[in-house]
Amino acid sequence: MKRLPLLLLLCALLLPAQVKRTEVIKATTPEDDAKGLDPKVPESVAISTQFERVVVIRVKNQAGLLTAIERHVAEQKIRNAVILSGVGSAIATHYHMVTNRSFPSKNLYLENPNTSADIISMSGFVLDGKVHCHLTFADPDKAYGGHLEANTRVFTFAVLALGVLPDDQSLGLKRFDDKTWR
Repeated sequence: MKRLPLLLLLCALLLPAQVKRTEVIKATTPEDDAKGLDPKVPESVAISTQFERVVVIRVKNQAGLLTAIERHVAEQKIRNAVILSGVGSAIATHYHMVTNRSFPSKNLYLENPNTSADIISMSGFVLDGKVHCHLTFADPDKAYGGHLEANTRVFTFAVLALGVLPDDQSLGLKRFDDKTWR
């Protein structure tokens, strides 16, 4: 009889951890979510600029990837940048993706604290000091990914390069990730 609790405990420890799945509705305001397309907002916008410098960041084993990027963006006083490239590996993944096609948007957050995966690419922007990084993970069976979240932890290392843009406000980059600018 005493073996049963021990056996149950052993089974629980040997079972793989479940991926935490959380769906969040990302509403702005009911008015913003209900509005249609504004004819004054162009269908697309192009900006011509140059990099002021390139900053390369290396993140070590066990470190939080997003936290490290955010810290270096602040320390390097980066207001706007392009994430040019990034690679590495992870021992915990946390990312989100959009799961619907109408406003308000819904995001599915996927967190797996016990996985191992290669980071095969990173891309995105730093806009007005805010990191907006997307990444692709790969394991032996599939590639997957989305928007980087805070609990992604590095395994061997992660390296990424930021092309730093001028702080010039006239570039108008602040609205580039504003979903209400439509």
